[in-house]
This record gives sequence, C-alpha cells and structure tokens, in this order.
Amino acid sequence: MNPPLVATLSIDPAAQAYFDDLRMRHFPKERNHLNAHLTLFNALPDEAWIFEKMQMLTGSQVAFEVKADQVMSLGGGTAFKIVSPELALLHRNLQTHYQEVLTNQDKQKRNFHITVQNKVEPAVAKSLQAELRATFEPFSFAAGGVHLWRYLGGPWEFLRTYRFNG
Repeated sequence: MNPPLVATLSIDPAAQAYFDDLRMRHFPKERNHLNAHLTLFNALPDEAWIFEKMQMLTGSQVAFEVKADQVMSLGGGTAFKIVSPELALLHRNLQTHYQEVLTNQDKQKRNFHITVQNKVEPAVAKSLQAELRATFEPFSFAAGGVHLWRYLGGPWEFLRTYRFNG
C-alpha cells in the first residue's frame, strides 16, 4: 500500500514566505522537514480517482481570501488561526466527495491554522506568542489552490498543485 496523501491549501507567495520565515526561525530544526502549511486532509489514499476528483473539484472553485485572524497557542507550539467562510465551504465539499475514504481525523470539522512552532516547552511557546501578539494585526491573503503531497514519515514529497480556476 502506498503512503497516504496530504492535501494543503496553496496560498499567496508573500504570505507563504512570511509563515515560512517564522517557521524556520522558531520550529525545532531537527523536526522541521516542511514549509509552513494549512492542512486540509492528513491521509487521503494514493489512488488515481483521488487525483481526478481533486482536479474536477478545484477546477470550478473560485480563488478566495482567507484571514490570519489571531496568534493561537498549541500548548507546546504557536500557530495562526486562519478563517474564511469559503475555506470552510471548500473543505466540507471535499469531505463530502471523499467521505468513504476519510480517516476519523479527516472527517472532523477543522480548526484551520498554520503552525510556525511546535514540540517546544510551553514557556518557549508562550514567549513567542507574546512577542507575535505585541505587533500582530489580522491580515488577509489569497488562497489559490490545493497542493497534494505524499507523506514520507517526516518529510513530504510534493506531487502537484490544483489551481482554483472558477
């Protein structure tokens, strides 16, 4: 059986660079195998119909804005809460089409976020949260598609991007 697929939201390059920079500076180096990302699904099966359905569903989707709404605590980490009615609708639509193969985790309503720090002592996380909150202003950025990756135990292998073309 092939490793599972991970689906993440494709975001504006400037926002991606902002979150990647924070992650590079604050995520433990020995654990940081990935760029910053907003996970839509953690474990889709690596089957041809998954790719075909993603192409169909994203092809008619209109690009939309999401908002980094607040700095949030992950206990031993820090993330940005991401909000958007369109993002919630997209996720529910994808869940409906993939329902029969979703894990229990992927069937849940998502608390969308982009993690910039994880697996650190709570005091270290609280310090970063205080630092970020001191100057944080909510900001919006574009969501333009979905990336599919193959999960390789730590790192992920990029497979392709499905652009919103609606």
